[in-house]
Amino acid sequence: MAAQERILDLTKELGQLGDLIGKAPNLDDFLSSGLAWLGDMAPYDLATVWQIDGDQLRVRTAVGRLTTRKVLDHVVDLSKQKDLRRVLAGRTPKLNSEHDHLEGDGDLFDGVVELLPGHSCMVVPLYAGEQTLGLLSLDRNLCEPYSSHVLQLVELYGRILALGMLMTGQAQRFSQLFQEERSRSDILQYDLSSLDPVATLLATRSPTLQTMLGQARAVAESNAPVLILGETGVGKEVLAQALHQWSRRSAGPFIRINCAAFPEGMLESEFFGHVRGAFTGAVRDRPGRLRAAHGGTLFLDEIGDMPLVLQSKLLRVLQEGSFEPVGSDQTIKVDVRILAATNVDLAAAIRAKSFREDLFYRINVLPLNLPPLHQRLEDLPLLAEFFLRKFQPPSGRALRLGKAGMELLRAYPWPGNVRELGNVMERAAILATREKQADITPFLALAQLKPTFAGEEQDLDGREQVLSLDAAMALHIRRALKVCGGKIYGADGAAALLGLKPSTLQSKMQKLKVKASGR
Repeated sequence: MAAQERILDLTKELGQLGDLIGKAPNLDDFLSSGLAWLGDMAPYDLATVWQIDGDQLRVRTAVGRLTTRKVLDHVVDLSKQKDLRRVLAGRTPKLNSEHDHLEGDGDLFDGVVELLPGHSCMVVPLYAGEQTLGLLSLDRNLCEPYSSHVLQLVELYGRILALGMLMTGQAQRFSQLFQEERSRSDILQYDLSSLDPVATLLATRSPTLQTMLGQARAVAESNAPVLILGETGVGKEVLAQALHQWSRRSAGPFIRINCAAFPEGMLESEFFGHVRGAFTGAVRDRPGRLRAAHGGTLFLDEIGDMPLVLQSKLLRVLQEGSFEPVGSDQTIKVDVRILAATNVDLAAAIRAKSFREDLFYRINVLPLNLPPLHQRLEDLPLLAEFFLRKFQPPSGRALRLGKAGMELLRAYPWPGNVRELGNVMERAAILATREKQADITPFLALAQLKPTFAGEEQDLDGREQVLSLDAAMALHIRRALKVCGGKIYGADGAAALLGLKPSTLQSKMQKLKVKASGR
């Protein structure tokens, strides 16, 4: 009766395990409970579940008074166990006798556990369907063999344990795939939400940029890597998105990773993914962005800042299309096109030994160079209109930029390129909306735009002109007044721009002999 109850208990436990499919159930808890109940049917001093790992048997779970750390870490070489190989191949349980211990393979725990010669021992193969999963062994430090009836009961019990192992493995795999898909979805959602339309780029009036875009269209159909060069903020990611849209991979994902945004250890995991337990905090498998980009395009921004150790791994991806996640020895194959961008002088980085020369030649197959904004000022009206539409409030009057505002934009050197222009326009749009104004021109100065006027701060023999403190202050006040059209008071006046009270500004103007006209 006890045997039937224990088998029924284990079957119920198996059913509960099945309810957890997709939630990565705990196999060790299931096996430990099962082995504990098994003692009522077949008394033992050591009950062990072994798992097949290539040509080895490894202890997965062990219970009983003889269980030690040494037992739990024990590994058996199957190539030296001909009797065990027959048990596993034939799926036939076996009662081991004293003769088996002395003349056969010996005991599984020889040299690990002190057991009497001829002690009670049985081995039961664990299999489910076509898969042989491992072995169940029972040892009792008593010279009294188990009966064939007990062996049959344990064999039935082993079938249930094996089903639990199979179901748990499938559930863990399902959970892993679910987590990978969720991570892939999160990455895609993040990247897709950050996409900017490329229409403005394609509508350029700059001959230099038009020529470069013609080259870009020609290389888009290729699967070869593309290196996009240019200053910070020129729109390298927008060009990468355009290349992806023009390519035959346009239906696949476009995944971006900024190589300068992560510490070295985190970047490796972000790029290649990791397996659970690979490092502290790795509580689940993560596929990584390279895997998420399978079938599409991976854009490596700021590749010049990629650590050397990762450069060698990237080189392998480019050459072989394969890699191993952090903490794993499983090789993953991917079909990904690599687009890379940098504002770093890679030739100088190679000389400084901070960038691999072989990687440079691998990614520099089809280089494209984006011109800075000051070389394509023809596009300022187009870009300004684009940002006005982008930052237009959901409700309220339409934002516009006056002629004076456009002249102000043209007078500025734009060291931050299109990105800086976008930031300036956004701040001005926010301020104008708050003040319920349509024309953002008066707010460009409040958005911290600092134009350089002709004849000021000129270079003298390679050195910046140094003014006296009063002269520098007077020059700064004149600039503010010119930007604000001579206005001193109000949110768009020079006093607000300079962070002064109007009365304080007027006092300084009188002292420095600066007129409201800005002269």
